[in-house]
Parts: sequence; structure tokens; C-alpha cells
Amino acid sequence: MSQEKIIIRGARQHNLKNISLEIPRDKLVVITGLSGSGKSSLAFDTIYAEAERRYLESLSTYARQFLEKMEKPDVDYIEGLSPAISIESKKPPASPRSTVGTVTEIYDYLRLLFARVGTPHCYKCGRKIEPQTVAEMVDRILEFPPGTRMEVLAPLVRGRKGEYAELFQQARRDGYVRVRIDGKLYDLEEEIRLDRKKKHNIEVVVDRLIMKSGIRNRLADSLETTLKLSSGLVLIYHQSKDKGNELLFSAEFSCPNCGLSYEEISPRLFSFNSPYGACQACDGLGMKMETGEECSTCQGTRLRRESLAVKVGRRSIAQVTAMSIGEARKFFTSLRLSGEKKKIGGEVIKEIKERLHFLVDVGLNYLTLERTTATLSAGEAERIRLATQIGSKLMGVLYILDEPSIGLHQRDNRRLLSTLVRLRDLGNTVLVVEHDEATIRTADHIIDLGPGAGTEGGWVVASGTLKEITDCPRSLTGQYLRGRLKIEVPRNRHPLTGRFLEIKGARENNLKRIDVKIPLGILTCVTGVSGSGKSTLVEEILYRALAKILHRARMRAGKHDRIEGVENLNKVIVIDQTPIGRTPRSNPATYTGVFTYIRDLFSQIPEARMRGYRQGRFSFNVKGGRCPACQGDGMRRIEMHFLPDIYIRCEVCKGKRYSRETLQVKYKGRNIADVLDMTVEEALNFFKNIPKIKEKLQTLHDVGLGYIKLGQSAPTVSGGEAQRVKLATELSRRGTGKTLYILDEPTTGLHFADIEKLLRVLFCLRDAGNSILVIEHNLDVIKMADYIIDLGPEGGERGGEVIASGTPEEIARQRHSYTGQFLKKVL
Repeated sequence: MSQEKIIIRGARQHNLKNISLEIPRDKLVVITGLSGSGKSSLAFDTIYAEAERRYLESLSTYARQFLEKMEKPDVDYIEGLSPAISIESKKPPASPRSTVGTVTEIYDYLRLLFARVGTPHCYKCGRKIEPQTVAEMVDRILEFPPGTRMEVLAPLVRGRKGEYAELFQQARRDGYVRVRIDGKLYDLEEEIRLDRKKKHNIEVVVDRLIMKSGIRNRLADSLETTLKLSSGLVLIYHQSKDKGNELLFSAEFSCPNCGLSYEEISPRLFSFNSPYGACQACDGLGMKMETGEECSTCQGTRLRRESLAVKVGRRSIAQVTAMSIGEARKFFTSLRLSGEKKKIGGEVIKEIKERLHFLVDVGLNYLTLERTTATLSAGEAERIRLATQIGSKLMGVLYILDEPSIGLHQRDNRRLLSTLVRLRDLGNTVLVVEHDEATIRTADHIIDLGPGAGTEGGWVVASGTLKEITDCPRSLTGQYLRGRLKIEVPRNRHPLTGRFLEIKGARENNLKRIDVKIPLGILTCVTGVSGSGKSTLVEEILYRALAKILHRARMRAGKHDRIEGVENLNKVIVIDQTPIGRTPRSNPATYTGVFTYIRDLFSQIPEARMRGYRQGRFSFNVKGGRCPACQGDGMRRIEMHFLPDIYIRCEVCKGKRYSRETLQVKYKGRNIADVLDMTVEEALNFFKNIPKIKEKLQTLHDVGLGYIKLGQSAPTVSGGEAQRVKLATELSRRGTGKTLYILDEPTTGLHFADIEKLLRVLFCLRDAGNSILVIEHNLDVIKMADYIIDLGPEGGERGGEVIASGTPEEIARQRHSYTGQFLKKVL
């Protein structure tokens, strides 16, 4: 039985109501339901957490001592679990050294390919570099002016760790007297001790000469000896005008024209994270850290000249990584190698093509391999991880994915779905938390949680095939899928106001020097396939330029000529999915400002006034009222020195954050910690007679966050939830009527019913005279927009044009617009 199903009994994690259910194995299963209904609690906090815990328990006692002990999720038992891999929708790490090429391992294969089959060229004259003879080396050295002092050195160690005691012993036995270590000369008679943990360069001094007539034969003999000793390399250190210079010769690679030599061409020569490949001016970052400007030495390629002069198929490694994934795939498909190079490079090219193919399949053909992961959206990062997993070709694994459709146009969604089906067909169970209609319809099995959110959620409303879900009258998801419930298209569109913002000559990234007219005072959607230039236009150019003009922000806007119509605005606000705080001390109550009013209320209670407690007493961020043991964290950090720190619930306040005296002050029988533990919905009812508090909480409720707890720590709030907390905060402020609100995919994490709530909120902002600009792929939002600007036609280099603009009905009539084709079906 457990071979065919994952059986869960008594799941009570977070808001799950002691539920039991069976999930078929080796199927594509979608968990859906309202935001806050318990989807993540079931998929990640119960199923994945238990699978991970069991895996760690199976390790040896020795290995387990280095790992944090995982708590068992609140569930009676789970049968039929496989090893699990979680692919979550998270912003990737912000390291400037991490690129699409490095995280997918494609760049590692490229380095290997260029090292093994690349043709080196001289970076000065562009000639192909061939092995150099001793006679050619002698001729080059004899060009030094008379009297030049020089040392002929045999490079034995180049940038490797170790003590090398045996090497020094052998050099002494061979009769050598001196050695140069890391640029400093040592006598071999003295005791030499090196730090084995540091990288070293070691050269034996073979001969010392002064340039004069008659030294040709001696020099030739010395070079012969050196080449044998160092496997084909010679380093000449020469002094002229009190300045030391070095000249490297290689019996393998050197330019007969300029005398330039290459040492061994190895994969590290192409690594911008290694001193052997990185551009020395920018240390392999491509940008000057101080100014953020492109490095003038390497033109942003990150590599040194020697690395860029090695070619495969007439392209340098930087030219290959500057291609989009789609273009790179074409390049390697048409690349022809012959003879031995074909034999050596064939297997490497096969691996590169396979990985590129998987990235195309998940809709990422527009990304370039050189793109830093810090600039990727959470959805793009998740699909990269998904493509990497398909490449691993594992079977018998439980994959758990969190909304992989984020950031995907409907056209690209088909390819993603075929990828999930392929993952299933390999013999894996694919469990997807998703709201996307196409994904739900593709699933073999659907689990609908609800019926509400927060305390109203946590039940299995329906479980089964698509027909079983649509036939269930209790399932809100089923009713939307069946068409009984739907977001109705407005009969009349909001008319244009005649006021516009116009971006002139937008040409950042893939934008083709376009002029874009954005109507003000209405709800405008910017649409287009993934990578068509939406974020570049709206966030990198428009938002940054307006923030600079209106708020004197210090940020560089993307390349454009000018923006006209700014006088119609006095404020620009971007409501994105970045966290509302990076520490557990930040939460929805502190972010929206409602906590200030709550603390003020508690300080007015007679008990508090009698004790002399002011507002600060009820803050967990200042001394006085907070728990002195955990300093208001609710958790205590135990330093483990060489192991990761462990966080445990504070045994003094039991996680409540406040001192015993503070908790004795109560309003309607509840203390300040009880209030922070309330959901927005509970708090709205509790504070219904306090207008200031009720008003703030109502806006959180209106954006579909009735289920979220007031004191929920910021790191546990999802990107979509963080965006809606920010939206609620803006709603509760007095609008100027001349504000431009910019939102990037606000439907992330939203059910059909929640999207309806969100649209009502956006229309409220619009009806107050404000302008709303939304980047969106969700058809329910696009069909409700007053105006659409559609970019394309494709992603990457083939994007960046305005395909169409107008009302949804006008866009639906445009045959060459992908957005229009899908809109036609829903209007």
C-alpha cells in the first residue's frame, strides 16, 4: 500500500486541523487553496520536513553531530516517503561572483572545453600561438640592452599549496644553489619552511647572466636545462633602470611575432574567481566595487587578456557567456570540431547542450550565461534549480515545488508543464504548491485546502482528479475551475485622463531605443513573454529615474534619453516582493505601524498608568518591558563555536518576548503577547471599537492577509505576502492623488478568490486619482486593466519592442501579440 501512496495521518503543523490524507506516488500532484489555507504547512513544513529529518536520522552518529537536530513536525505518522528535494521560490544569494553559468555548472564545462580544445591567439597581434623553439627564445632574450642583469628561472610550482620540503631536497642534490619563493630569493643551504595552507610560486635559479657578446651558447644550454626541469616553461627575470621585469617563455605556446608566451592552458585560466584567470584591475568582478561602473580593462568580461584570446569556434569564452541560453544552444549545435579535438571535446559539448536544453524547457532561453544570479527574480532562480534537477536524472525522488509558474507568460508555461511531466515520467513524485489554472488542470491529482485562510483553513476540502474537484460544491477552487465563479470583465473601461508619462529612447539591456507612453490616473498592465524587457523598462528605467527626480534618490537609472510628464506626479512608490525586514524583530504589526497604536492603547490601561508604564514598556526592542533573558527575541541563541549556532525557545518567557510584569497588564483579558499571536482577522474583531487600529488592520484584511499573525517574524513572510503587507501600508496612508504605484507580479501566491480582493484594492487606489503600473502575467489581472502595454515579440535579444498598446479588447485583436492570443480566450 505504502509503495503506491504517501499516507499522512494526524497532521497538525501550524493551522492544519489534524488532517489525514493519501497522496499517490509517481504522479504530478498539485496542492492548492486560498492564501493561508495551509498549503506550505502541509507540503514544506510537514512532508518535506519529515523526509529531511528521516534522511538526517539515517546518517552515522559521527555525521549527525555536525548537523542541527531537526524537530519532528506535528504529525502522527507518514508512510511511503521517498528522499525529498525542495525547490522553493527564493531570491538567490546576492554574490556578484555567482552567475547563471556558474550555478548551472555550464561555466565549469565551458572552462574545461576551452582549456582542452581552445586555440590560443596572441592578444596583441591576434595570431594563432604555436610552440616556441629554444632558438626563438634566445633571439628574443638577446634583444635586451647590453649590461642587463638576468636570472634564468625554472618554474616548478605555480599557485599550489604545500610545504615542498622534498622538492628543496632534490634541488640541493641536483646541485642548485638558489630558489625563488613567492618573488623572494632564498639560499638552498638554509632551512626553508613554508605554510602548507598557503598557495606558493617556486622557481629554481638555473643561471645568472649579464647581457654581453658571446653568451648565446651558454644561454641556449641554460634554457634547455630549464625546459627539462620545469616541463616546458622558462621565466626570465631581468633588471633594467633599477626596475625588475619578468618574461615567460613556453615551449608549448608562444607568439613568434610579439614573443608573448602562455603557460599551461588549464581550466583555471578561464575562472574569474581565480587569480590565474581574473582581470587584475577589477579582481574578476567586471565592475569597480567603489563606483559600480564597468571595468575599463576587461570591458566587464571579468577575465584577463590571455584568457580572452583563447577561441573555440572563433569565439572567446566571454563571447559565449554573453549569448542568451537560446543562442548558446544554437552555437553548440552548429559547432564542428575535427580530429582529436572532436574526440576530446565531444563529451563536454554533449553535457553543455543537455543543460542548455533543460533551461530552454523551463522558459529561460532569454537569460545570458554571464547574468549575475543577484539580478534574477525568485521565479527564475527556482526554474534554474528545477532545470538542474532534471539534468541529474534521479528517479524515486519526492520533488516539492513552490509556485514554479511565477514570472512565466502563459506561452512559456506550456514548456514548464512538460518539464514537470518529464520529471514525473522519470519515476518521481512531483508535489507542486500552485494557483496557476493550467498547472492545476495538468495535474494527475489535486488537493484543495481551505475552506478559508488562517484559523478558518487547514482542512482538506477536496482531494482527487480534476473532475472530482470541480464536482465538489464546497471547493472554491473547483467552482472557479468550473466557471460557476469567475472574475467578471468590467462592462465599461475607465476612460483615459489625457495625462501621460512618456519614456523617450529607452535602450537599457535588450530595449531597442523605444518610446513608451504610459497613461496616468488609471490601471495599466505591462505584459509580454518572459525576458521581453518589462522589468528593465518599469523598474530599472522608469522607477529609478522618477525616484531620482521626485525624491532625490541616489540610484543610476537605465539608459534612456528623458522622461516627459513628470510634473503630473509628486510621488512614486514601488511595492515589490523584497522582505519587510531581515530579522525576527520585524513583523506585519511593526511594518504597517499598527503596533504603535496598540502599544499606545496598552499604556492607557489603568493598570499600566498606575504602574507608570509608558508606550516603550510594551516594545520588545527596548529595555524595560522585554524579557531580560532573551532581550525580546523570544528565542535564545546558543553559540556552538565551530558548529552552527542553535536557536531554542527562551525558557524564561516561553517565547512571549516580554517580562512577567509587562504581561500582567491586560486589555479585554489579553496581554500584549496574546495580541501579537492573533491573526489579522481575530485582531480586527478584538479592536473593532478602536478606529485607528481597526483602520490599519482593515487594509491588511482587504489585501487578503486576514490569516497572517500580527507578530509573525519577517523571515517567515513569503515574497507575495510581503508585497501585500506593503500594499496595505500604502492603502492606510493618505494618498496625494498624484502618486504612481509600481507593482511587480502582485498575484504571486494568490488564489482566484484572493486576486478578486487584490483588484478591488487596486481600483480603490485608482479611483482616488492615483496611477497604477503593474507588471503581470496573470490573465485575470490583465483582462481587468484599463490599458495594456505589450512588449516582445520574444525574450532576450529578440525582445525589447512595443508590440501593441491599448485596452484589453484592442490587444486581443492583435494577431502578432502572444498576450493578445491568450486574452482573446478569456474576454
